[in-house]
Amino acid sequence: MRGVSMSKVIDFQQKRKDSIEKRKRNFERVLFSEFLGSYAEIDENGTKYLVTMVDISQEGCLFQVPFHKDAQTHFKQKDDVTVRIYFTKDDFLPLVVNLKHINEYVDEKGDAFLRFGGEFDKSLPSFKAFQPFIDFIYKFAEFSCIDKGESKVYFL
Repeated sequence: MRGVSMSKVIDFQQKRKDSIEKRKRNFERVLFSEFLGSYAEIDENGTKYLVTMVDISQEGCLFQVPFHKDAQTHFKQKDDVTVRIYFTKDDFLPLVVNLKHINEYVDEKGDAFLRFGGEFDKSLPSFKAFQPFIDFIYKFAEFSCIDKGESKVYFL
């Protein structure tokens, strides 16, 4: 590529990966906020905190709880936390997450959260049931189309 600066060459594979990751995160946000609920069990007494899933991957997840001093004392790095992913009002899959990092986070509205990132315990049967769901999220982000209202639907 004579005469062309390498800084102007676009890496289309990286652009595609970035686009897929952005679509995955947008889909996850809608999926977890509008469709699925999740709770985290944080102690032996079964105390439950409502959590918001922020990101999910093949290896683990990132979730947040509203900032509260009790949450700071209950959750500790390297703890195992059971996260319940509800698919209906009563039916859920329990996933064990080993916490790797805990950070404070303030969103654009000024609300404070504690964010927890960790790895899934993949040895549990419930993770084996959840694995295809994670695969679906990735495939959906890669192959889904955006409806821009261009097509017309006709009924016979």
